[in-house]
Amino acid sequence: MKIEGEGRLLRIFVGENESWQGKPLYEAIIHKVKEHGLAGATALRGIAGFGADSRIHTTKILRLAENLPVVVEIVDKTEHIEKILPILDQMVSTEGLITIEKVDIIAYRPRLAEAE
Repeated sequence: MKIEGEGRLLRIFVGENESWQGKPLYEAIIHKVKEHGLAGATALRGIAGFGADSRIHTTKILRLAENLPVVVEIVDKTEHIEKILPILDQMVSTEGLITIEKVDIIAYRPRLAEAE
């Protein structure tokens, strides 16, 4: 798949302890996006953050860090993002933030199949 030109960046902010159907939510989102054939997704774990509850989550607390922030980023064509959005909205139903930005895709170069 070759993608260049205008696209969308979909960001989903969740806590790492959030789950969906028995899996960590961020992992379930990545699997769902792959299942629907989008170009790719990346989960990034934050070292500190807070959300709607205003409770700060950080790795600096002496006890084990709890519910650190995770951001899942997905970049694809607008029509692909729009198709998956209702599904992701259902998955992020209890707590989280979803944002969409217009982006210019300069290059998307999938790895070429290994020489046979």
